[in-house]
Amino acid sequence: MTPSATSILVGIAASPGIAIGRCWPVDRRKVRAPKRLLAPEEIENELARLRTALEISELQLAEVREKVERAPGTQGGAEHTAIIDMHRMMLKDEMLVLEAQRLIREERVNAEWAVKRATRKIKSAFHEQADEYFKERRADVDYVGERVIKNLLGQAPDVEEPPPEGAIIVAHDLSPADTALLLHERKVAAFVTDTGAKTSHTAIVARALEVPAVVGVGRITSLAGRGDWIAVDGSRGVVVINPTPGERVEYEVARERFLEAEQVLLRTRDLPARTLDDVTVRLAGNIEFVEEVPSLVAHGGEGVGLYRTEFLFIGRTELPGEGEQYQTYRRVLEALAPKPVTIRTFDLGGEKLPVGMRLPAENPALGLRAIRYCLRQPEMFRAQLRALLRASVHGNLRIMFPMISGVSELRAAKRLLAEVREELRREGAPVREEVPLGIMIELPSAALIADRLAEESDFFSIGTNDLIQYAIGIDRQNKDVAYLYKPLHLAVLRMLKLICDAAQVKGIPVSMCGEMAGDVMNTLVLIGLGVSELSMNGPAIPFVKRVVRAARAADGRALVERILSLTTADDIEREVRTEMLRRFPELLEAEATFGPVSG
Repeated sequence: MTPSATSILVGIAASPGIAIGRCWPVDRRKVRAPKRLLAPEEIENELARLRTALEISELQLAEVREKVERAPGTQGGAEHTAIIDMHRMMLKDEMLVLEAQRLIREERVNAEWAVKRATRKIKSAFHEQADEYFKERRADVDYVGERVIKNLLGQAPDVEEPPPEGAIIVAHDLSPADTALLLHERKVAAFVTDTGAKTSHTAIVARALEVPAVVGVGRITSLAGRGDWIAVDGSRGVVVINPTPGERVEYEVARERFLEAEQVLLRTRDLPARTLDDVTVRLAGNIEFVEEVPSLVAHGGEGVGLYRTEFLFIGRTELPGEGEQYQTYRRVLEALAPKPVTIRTFDLGGEKLPVGMRLPAENPALGLRAIRYCLRQPEMFRAQLRALLRASVHGNLRIMFPMISGVSELRAAKRLLAEVREELRREGAPVREEVPLGIMIELPSAALIADRLAEESDFFSIGTNDLIQYAIGIDRQNKDVAYLYKPLHLAVLRMLKLICDAAQVKGIPVSMCGEMAGDVMNTLVLIGLGVSELSMNGPAIPFVKRVVRAARAADGRALVERILSLTTADDIEREVRTEMLRRFPELLEAEATFGPVSG
């Protein structure tokens, strides 16, 4: 039903920007898989139906991929192809194919029901996961399963009717094939979905293509009909259905103001991020795919502060080989050379392992994962270290070990790296002579012995997302305790000061790659603490650079001294915000134009 009155909905701000246009619904309702018991003589025919549906699904995705590659002058196409390739691999996943075949043979159920059961089993492996990105991969399993089921039923799995240019796409959710076809065949203005998170593929691709998006709205598909006017504020997560004529004009003005302000900010792209008292802060990016590099550079990124290598594992049951890893790392390094690229070794274990390789764990976030898992799997770790060192000659590589809890772990990892380097030297493989080696500090134990770890490291990188959770003892995905997640908690600030002071004594740089780094309200505090590199999402860089260039490090140090004398997180937040708005009143204007600025 199309409402006659204006409706305002709030969701998750997934990709910044403002758009206004006509609603174009895309029906992604789940297909109903029928259940039927087979006669024994029907089993072979049903297995053949399954094989045919899998082959058709693969051909369809290959065709979508080809359309994306052929699309002229469309930024971010390779981002789509990476996700589509992941879905093509899922079609060959043994847990899907063999499980569906087993159900047909042993339980004598039809192929549609077997695929539904097999995908449900795979999804259950993702059910209780702390990492938001990996939670969202359950949707990818759904998309693959639904494509196969629709092909079994003779239904079209992809968007059939292309939307008009400038349409606002409204859907319950969208598959990578949907977003590929919608974005690369037509210039759509924005996306709005009932479901999803900042890490869903719709959000990832929308950010890469700089298309406004709001996800997780909840009921947009039940309220908006085709042709309704819709205004989308992707910076604040606000969607307005049927805005009044006056409101439409306001949104058009806001859109123009957003684009103009963005261009003003981008004028500083090639200027140094240096304070008024001559302290330089490197502003880098967090990436998962090499295809994010152009957007990062366009926003003034001075390198990569965190490249997450575990994304090589998404959608597969086997380990990526040394050769495949080498080519991936080489592409990233060459794309940014001579800028530094910090590549984090596998943060694997628990939920982050390929589905077929999972180990049972009651609390995978605190179990056998990251450096602990890598040291227990030396052959896997060796393959990654070999690939990294081989790729080092193609750019400015920095290697970072995650979740280090003590010096012994760091030394063990360094020994293995030295062995691999010597192995490559004997083989005659070219390797860069000096490759800086650092650690991610995300455990309170590492923060408390930062002085000892600094003696063994070339740099620190603070992973605030986990450090804050472990320090305060909360899961920020748990809505009952999420309110306690406070980056400016006194305990967190004291740990950050310990880390930065230890690094300063040893003369090594300190980076920060958590969400705290991209929140412009924290910039002066982080400069005052002595953080020398901030790594964030590309679009946040111009905002942070603007503050850095107008700030004095001495004022940051004074602010840090002042807030360390306070007691509660609320008092500290109030003091920091008051100081930031006093020194940088333009931040209020930025919030009015762009919404809360963070990366």
